[in-house]
Amino acid sequence: MKENKDQMKGKRKQTEGDLKKTWGKLTMDDQKIAEGERDKDKGKVQENYGSVKESIKKKW
Repeated sequence: MKENKDQMKGKRKQTEGDLKKTWGKLTMDDQKIAEGERDKDKGKVQENYGSVKESIKKKW
């Protein structure tokens, strides 16, 4: 299945969130850890939005 822009952006956002979270753990920065979690969650939502959008396209 080919990925659309929203799915790719969502995956990239999740990766950025993982990196921020890891950096926060290394530097013991709770705010960065929370920021990373938020970014990861936003990425999951965007990826799911892209998946739904793709499945709707297939039905039409």
